[in-house]
Amino acid sequence: MPVYDSEIDTTPVYGSVRQLEAIQVHVVDHTPWEPLWNDLMKRHHYLGFQKMVGRQMKYLVFSGTRPMAAVGWRSASLKLGVRDRYIGWSIEQKAKHLPQLANNNRFLIFPWISVQNLASHLLARTVKALQVDWEAKYGHRLLLLETFVDPSRFRGTTYRAGNWVQLGQTKGFTKEGRTYRYHGHPKEVYVYPLDPDFRAVIGCRQNPPRPKFLRPFPGKGDLMMIAHQNDWHPDILEENGITPETVDQLAKRLVDFHEAFAPALNHVKQRTYGAVLLKGLLSNLPRKSIEPIALNYLDTNHVRAMQRFMTNATWDEQQMKEIYHERVAASITTADSVHAMITLDSSENPKKGKESVGVARQYCGRLGKVENCQSGVYVGYTTPKGYALLDSQLFMPEIWFTPEYDDRRRACSVPEDLTFKTKPEIAQSLVKGIRDTDHFPAQWLGMDAVFGNNPKFLDAVAPHFWYFAAIRSNTQVWLDWPDIELPRYKGRGRRPKGLHVLTPAVTVASVAKAPDTQWTTVTLAEGAKGPLTAEVARRRVIVSRGGFPYEEVWLILRKHPDGELKYALSNAPIETSLEDMAQASVMRWPIEQCFGNAKGYVGMDQYELRSWHGWHRHMLYVFLALLFLLEVQWHFVKKGLNFRS
Repeated sequence: MPVYDSEIDTTPVYGSVRQLEAIQVHVVDHTPWEPLWNDLMKRHHYLGFQKMVGRQMKYLVFSGTRPMAAVGWRSASLKLGVRDRYIGWSIEQKAKHLPQLANNNRFLIFPWISVQNLASHLLARTVKALQVDWEAKYGHRLLLLETFVDPSRFRGTTYRAGNWVQLGQTKGFTKEGRTYRYHGHPKEVYVYPLDPDFRAVIGCRQNPPRPKFLRPFPGKGDLMMIAHQNDWHPDILEENGITPETVDQLAKRLVDFHEAFAPALNHVKQRTYGAVLLKGLLSNLPRKSIEPIALNYLDTNHVRAMQRFMTNATWDEQQMKEIYHERVAASITTADSVHAMITLDSSENPKKGKESVGVARQYCGRLGKVENCQSGVYVGYTTPKGYALLDSQLFMPEIWFTPEYDDRRRACSVPEDLTFKTKPEIAQSLVKGIRDTDHFPAQWLGMDAVFGNNPKFLDAVAPHFWYFAAIRSNTQVWLDWPDIELPRYKGRGRRPKGLHVLTPAVTVASVAKAPDTQWTTVTLAEGAKGPLTAEVARRRVIVSRGGFPYEEVWLILRKHPDGELKYALSNAPIETSLEDMAQASVMRWPIEQCFGNAKGYVGMDQYELRSWHGWHRHMLYVFLALLFLLEVQWHFVKKGLNFRS
C-alpha cells in the first residue's frame, strides 16, 4: 500500500484504463487511510458517509500511489423481497446463510477521474478481492452479492456490464434502529452470484413447487412499514395540506385507525389483510382491487387469502359497521337536528360480464343510459361538521329471482331468504336501520328522484322526517285545490260513478316559468372564492296522486348558474323559512361528493368481487377509507367541510 498522505492529488485524469499506472485494490479498514475514505465519501458521494454497522469492508483503489476510487461493502439487507424470491430460501435457510451475502453500499470514482471503462474494471477487481478478504476476515466464503441503484441518478450500466442480474425494485424503506422508515425513493436491485450453485449450498430452489411465505406472517411492525410507504393518492396529501414533514404521521394514524375495528375481526391475519386493503384503497395504485393491492404490499401467496377475507371468511360485518357508526357520530353529529340530513341516492358501476352478483341491463346513471351494470342504494348523513356514507345495499333486479338465475344466486352466495325489493323499499329498510341506531339525529331526509317520485316511499317516511325529495320536471301539481265533481248523467249509457277533477294539473316545469313565481338570490355556503349563491323560489302546491289531489306541500325550485332548473317537494311545515329550505337543498349534495371521493380516491368502483358478501364488504371498507380521510382533514386542516353547490 502507498504511504499514507491525507492530501491527495485532484488533478483531472483522462484517457483509458490501459494508460493508467498499475491499479491496486487495498483494504483500508483500521488503517491510517480509513479517515480519508470516510472524508471522501462524505464530500463526494451523494449519500454521504454514515458509520456502517455490522460486517464491512472498505477499499481504496490506487493507480500507482494516487487514489482513484473508494468502494464499500457491508452485511446484506435483512429484508429484501425481490432478492428473497430470487433465491427461494426458507426463513430458516435465510437465517443461516444471510451472512454469506454482502451488499455493495458505496461505489465512488472521484470527480476528477474520467477514465473510459474504469467503473466496470474496478467493480470486477474489488469483487475478486472481496471474496478473499471477506473469508479471511469473517471465516466464511460469500455466495452472492447485492447492490441498490437509484434510477433517478444512474442506469446501472456498470453492473449490467459486469453480468449482475437486475431483479426489480426495493419498497423504499431504510432501517432506523429496530424499525424501518419509508424514504420514498425505491432503488433497483441487482445481484451477482459468486457461486453458480449457491442454491445447492443453501438447499433451496428459486421456484418452489408449493410457494410458502418467505417471511413470518406480517405483524404490526410490518404493517407500520406498509403504512409508511409513501404511495398515498396525491390529492389526499394536497387537499389536506400534508407536507413531507407530516406525511409520516399518516402511517401511525392509519394503523391505529384500523385497529379500532379489530373487535369485528377474528384473528391477526384478518386484521392484517384489512389494514393492507385500507392502505391500498388510499394509495395511488392505478387499480384498487384485491390482487394488485396484495401484490404491491405483500406477495403472490397472499392474493387468494385476501380474496377469501373479502368473500367467504367469517368475520362480523355488522359489528364493524356499528363501530364505524359510533366513530362517524363522534366526528360529525350535531345536537341541532334541524341542520342535519339523512340522504339517499343510488349509484351504478358498469360491468361487462354477467356472472357478478346483481348484474343486469338497467339504467346506469354514470353512463346516462340502460346498460349492463350493478346498482346500489346508499344512505348518507350531512351536518355542518361534515358528511359520510352510513350504509348500502346492492339492488338485485327482479330477473335474479327467477328459476333461470338459481345457479348464479348460489355461485354468488346470495342469501337464500333474500326477496326482490325495489330501490325505495331497500331505502326504507336502510333508513329505519339508521334511525334505530340513535346515533344520527336528523330532521331532514334528502333524496334523488328515484325515491322522490315514489309516493308510497314518501308516505312511509313522512311521519319521521321533513323530506326534501328531488322530482322530475313533468311531475303534476295544482297551485290551488281543484274542483272535483261527479259528472251529470246524460240520459244514455251507464251512469257515471267516478269523480272527475275539473281543473287540469300543471307540470312543475310550467310553475317555474309562471310570471308570478318569485325568485330570490340566497347564500348557500361560504366557498373558497367567496359566497356561493343561487336563485331559488318556492310555492305551496297540491301534489297529484293517480290524477287526483293528495296533499299540500312545498315545491322548491333552484336555478343553477348555467340555467338548469332543479325541482323538489317537501313536507316541511308551512312556516319553514326559505333560507332553511335553501340550506336543505345544499345538505342533499354531499352524498354526491361522497360518491365522487369514493370513486376518485378510494376505488369504490374498482372491485373485482362477484359475490354478495364481497360487494358489501368492499363498500364497507370504502366507507372506512372515507372516514379516515375525514378524520385526517379534521386533524391537519382543523376546520369543517364547506358544502359546494
